[in-house]
Amino acid sequence: MKVEVALREGLALTIADGGAAVPAAASADRARVGAGRVASAYPTQRLQRGLLLSVDGTELAEEGVGFGVPILKRGITTVFPGAVALAERPLADGREVTAVFAMDLVERLSTADGGAVGSKALYAAKNSLAALHRRAPALRGPLTTASSALRRSLGWETTFAAEVSTMTLKATYTILEGSEGAHVAVAVELSGLPDDITEVVLMNELGARRFDRYIDAAGADLRGPAIGTWDLVSAARASFVCDSHRAAFSLAQVAGATLHRGRELIGTRLAWSGFGYSLPPSLGGFAYDLTIARTS
Repeated sequence: MKVEVALREGLALTIADGGAAVPAAASADRARVGAGRVASAYPTQRLQRGLLLSVDGTELAEEGVGFGVPILKRGITTVFPGAVALAERPLADGREVTAVFAMDLVERLSTADGGAVGSKALYAAKNSLAALHRRAPALRGPLTTASSALRRSLGWETTFAAEVSTMTLKATYTILEGSEGAHVAVAVELSGLPDDITEVVLMNELGARRFDRYIDAAGADLRGPAIGTWDLVSAARASFVCDSHRAAFSLAQVAGATLHRGRELIGTRLAWSGFGYSLPPSLGGFAYDLTIARTS
C-alpha cells in the first residue's frame, strides 16, 4: 500500500509499505526491499521508512528514514522497523494515516562476499563506540575516520538482520494545511513495550545533501559539518533547510522528551539530516507537531 498526500506549492508526502501486512512475529523476509524502502545502495534500504517529502516531484530523503519513524533502544542495541501496516482516512481538511511498525531489525556487519560478522564482543564494542560518538563531540572526527578505515581494510559493510520479535508501535499522522505550510501531527502509542526497552527515539530526517543548513529560534545558523552528528537542541524551535529546493521542516521542544539534531554524510553509507526526540518508554504515548514549508 502506498499513501500519497499532495500539498500546496509543489509539496507532497508519501509513505509506502513493502506490499505485505505485518504478521504477529518477525520473519527473515520482513526486511526485503519493497516500495517503502530506500531505492539506492544505502544500507538503510532494509529499513521501513516513514513520511517522505517531495518538492516539485523530487524526493528529498536520500538515506534519511523520513518523518515520524520510531526506533527502540535496548541498552546500547538499537532496534529498527522492518515493515509497516498502513491505513488511511480522509478528513474534512486533510488526511489521517495510521502506521503500525514492526520493530524487528538490528544492525549487523557483513563481509564483501556476503558473510556475516558474528562476534558478540565486536558488536558490543561497536555499539559502545557509537554511544561514545554521540556523547563526545571532540572524538567524533577521529572515531569516524578510524571506523571508515577499519571498514575498508576488512571489507565490512552495514546490513540489517531480522530478529524474532512481536514488538509493534502504532503511529498516527494527521496531515493538515495552514497559512504557514503543511502541519503533521504525530502521535505514537508506547504502551506494552517489553521491560528491557530503555529508550524510544522518534526520528525525523531527510537527505544530508539537500538539507545542509540548520537554523533555530535562538539564532543559530549552521551549515554542513558544523551542524554536528547528534547534538542537543536547546532552542524552543529548530529547522532544517534545503536552499536548493526552497523547503524546510521544523520541530519544537515537547515536555517529557529531549530533542537532538544531527547530520551525517559519508559516501554511500550515510546521508541524513534531521531531528530525534529521545524519551523514556514509560511515557505510554508521545505526540508532537512537524511543520513543512517553502522558503523564500
